[in-house]
Amino acid sequence: MNTADKELSFLDHLEILRWHLIRSAIAVFFFAIITFIFKDIVFDSILLGPQSPNFPTYKALCAISQYLALGDALCLKESPFSLMNISMSGQFSTHIRTSIFGGFIIAFPYVFWEFWRFVSPGLHANESKMARGIVFFSSVLFLFGILFGYYIIAPLSVNFLGSYQVSSSVANQISLTSFITTVTTVSFATGIIFELPILVYFLTKIGLLTPDFMRIYRRHAIVLILILAAIITPPDVTSQIIVLLPLIVLYELSIGISARVINKRKKI
Repeated sequence: MNTADKELSFLDHLEILRWHLIRSAIAVFFFAIITFIFKDIVFDSILLGPQSPNFPTYKALCAISQYLALGDALCLKESPFSLMNISMSGQFSTHIRTSIFGGFIIAFPYVFWEFWRFVSPGLHANESKMARGIVFFSSVLFLFGILFGYYIIAPLSVNFLGSYQVSSSVANQISLTSFITTVTTVSFATGIIFELPILVYFLTKIGLLTPDFMRIYRRHAIVLILILAAIITPPDVTSQIIVLLPLIVLYELSIGISARVINKRKKI
């Protein structure tokens, strides 16, 4: 930390933070406008994709089913439900919320970069060197999480919940808001979860976490991961296992990151 940074008062830091937040908000708003304009692509091609039997995930499951000689057991012939709008302003409100949500997702690398610009001046030179590329890796992890949630968890959730019936006399007519919320929430939640290595890095840097602690409580962490997987997936074992595996990999990767931070600190 340099002398100029030490001389900044608490209010000065708040002012700096305010401008970082303002620039981040402008970026989110800018991409939200673009998302709003291209609603055909956002809704027809992306958000409503998991409802279509032609969605890549369903095609892959069908190919696997035929490869394993299971016939069409895993194939989706038609959507198990229909979408409907029951509110006068429902579609417009959904369009607005989805645009803001999409704006944040697209602007995430820039938002995180602004956050890093605010935090990095408080680090020592060697710490800043260790954290080189953190914005890139954070953005990549977030992107992989979003894609994993969108192509794996969301279709499984939509297909399971949309086809579930307590009685054959009750047809599933899902509201547009409910469907869009499910797809966006699941995808975004997975993107945030994939940021675990970055979170572990920062917690290790400030001394709240160590690799030994993570190894000792690995079993407890796996139980928490199981609970988390159950929350963000439909209540079937296959979906939970699909989510559990990458989360365990991320946890083990986080242990390695924590150990690397500790080893670097000992060499200083």
